[in-house]
Amino acid sequence: MTASTASRSAAVPVAVLGAGRMGLAIARMLRHAGGYTLRVADRDPARLALAAALGCETLALDGHDAAALARAVRGCHAALNALPFHCAVDAATACRQAGVHYFDLTEDVPSTRAIQALAEGARTVLMPQCGLAPGFVGVLGHALAARFDQPAALHLRVGALPRRPDNALRYKLTWSTEGLINEYCNPCEAIAGGRRVELPALEGLERLVLDGVAYEAFNTSGGLGTLTHTLPASVRRADYKSIRYPGHGAIMKLLLNDLRLRERRDLLREIFESALGTTLDDVVLIAARASGLRGGRPARERFSVRILGAELDGHALSAIQRCTAAGICAALDLVVQGVLPQAGFVGPQQVPLAALLANRFGAVYAERAPQAPGAGRAEKEFAP
Repeated sequence: MTASTASRSAAVPVAVLGAGRMGLAIARMLRHAGGYTLRVADRDPARLALAAALGCETLALDGHDAAALARAVRGCHAALNALPFHCAVDAATACRQAGVHYFDLTEDVPSTRAIQALAEGARTVLMPQCGLAPGFVGVLGHALAARFDQPAALHLRVGALPRRPDNALRYKLTWSTEGLINEYCNPCEAIAGGRRVELPALEGLERLVLDGVAYEAFNTSGGLGTLTHTLPASVRRADYKSIRYPGHGAIMKLLLNDLRLRERRDLLREIFESALGTTLDDVVLIAARASGLRGGRPARERFSVRILGAELDGHALSAIQRCTAAGICAALDLVVQGVLPQAGFVGPQQVPLAALLANRFGAVYAERAPQAPGAGRAEKEFAP
């Protein structure tokens, strides 16, 4: 069954490419919600066994093997790609050729540009960057800008952090290590003085306080998605920064610049994965601020949310797993339901925020976790 012939009344066949932390979270979320039959493809037999235990069809997959990718998506209505970012273009190509809707989580800017070019003339949807950041924050950014007659500035801040940090970096691995390093090393798209610019990662340090807790934020790559190309021309400034506990950015500069580990990313990945550890006890913080003119007068809009992990059918999902899987599952739902376009490149500016928050998956972003004990009033202002 192809994307053009899938029945809306029957279970929709979907391929999940990759069965790591995010791929399995996506599979769990879709299985719990119902309406989809799942094929999960990965190169790791142990991960495939976990997917099989969920009741999913499984298939061995090399993410750079065109024939294997074609087999993985064949007969499906859509494919949700949770493979490493460097597999994105190959996976999108396989979907385009098979007439299958394509969704991914990539933060990699060159991959997204390549997929956008690939989408020209496609008869199905190609929709990269459907996670949290990029993903939900792009939908949010466009929605905030639309509340002004002339939007002027947009500032987006997102963090996925351990609730109980126990190392000098005050950080744990909560998602793709490769993606994290990519964000810390690659140029960061932004708008400054009304022009699209590229800023260095780890720069632009600022302090902020959310729910009475002190954090820092700095430039990281990929979080804005396609925002810099789709915001109104009146926007003079737009940027994205990752939220971390104070001191994290300085240590990362030491590792990447002074010790030159940005030139040895495989070694940095090995160090992170052997030393930092992982956690399911995390928190996702989203804070956004926009300003502009409304009715000829200056106005502001703000959005903030704090999301924790939760159990799903007896399995613990971390906050970042929930938020990331929610974004791509909601995108799938909205395409299947006909809310979004049915062919070509689809970006966050085409996703109505209200429809996303009302969706059974996207409702995660409307949650408001309780403050930490002893925390003060939520503080939404950013301090340079």
